[in-house]
Amino acid sequence: MFKKVGLKVAVQVNLVLLLVMAAGSFYIIQKQSKSLEDQLLERGRIESVIGAKLVGKVLEEAIDNEVLSEREAFDTNYLEIEGFEPAKFHTQYDFYLDKAILSILDEFLKDDSIYYAIATDRNGYVPTHNTRFQQPLTGDKQKDREGNLTKRMFNDKVGLAAARNMLEGFFQAYQSESGGKTIWDVASPIFVNGKHWGNFRIGFVLEDLRAAQSKLEGTLIMIMAVILVVSALLIFLVVNQALKPLKDFTKIASEFADGNVDQPIVSTSKDEIGQLAEVLERLRVSLKMAMSRLSRK
Repeated sequence: MFKKVGLKVAVQVNLVLLLVMAAGSFYIIQKQSKSLEDQLLERGRIESVIGAKLVGKVLEEAIDNEVLSEREAFDTNYLEIEGFEPAKFHTQYDFYLDKAILSILDEFLKDDSIYYAIATDRNGYVPTHNTRFQQPLTGDKQKDREGNLTKRMFNDKVGLAAARNMLEGFFQAYQSESGGKTIWDVASPIFVNGKHWGNFRIGFVLEDLRAAQSKLEGTLIMIMAVILVVSALLIFLVVNQALKPLKDFTKIASEFADGNVDQPIVSTSKDEIGQLAEVLERLRVSLKMAMSRLSRK
């Protein structure tokens, strides 16, 4: 197979091209993956800020309309609800938020990439969770623990860091209780009448991002494979066409060996092949003159 110069050159060029494209694809994949992550975090920051302002506004309006007093809106005397493990609690405002913000929280989940959208007070208490996590109680502790998360206290390290955060778009990553999913959590502070009430948290399941990154990698690899196949074919054809005069010269040189030196060698190119043609033509003329002298003798 490698006796053909055209094929040999095509293979060598494509091996170099493969290395260059592999390095380029790796760089593009890394850059695009980082871009996807940055876009996800920026979206989380924006949505958490919007959620924080909405919840803060709901509580301020409740205070202004005397539905709740400011003391009630900031109530931290958590009244435990019996019969739950982990424990659930009531506050003086949780019944109001069940009606006032549940539809707001669920609106965020119309974005399929969002796993949860919740408001938590400064101690990690979540008075109202998304409908997705308010499944009817079944009596199965494990199932209820994963499916009914409302009115729980999320005061673990991640939960408290998010609840007491004072920065917009505060980012954390952790493993969820249910299924060990990797969650990216983005939190922004909620203020009520200028006082820090807690945080609005947006959660993304990292597996969705990984799926998008894998799809990107697969697309780039397929594009690279198609380019390599097409380039291999085109390079082979171009090289073969460029080397075609060499086949003619080889045939003429073979005729020289058989004593046929009458056919002139003509080449219009000025490259190395053209120079070879000129050398062969001088050789033909020299051989013809030598043969002529020998015949006269």
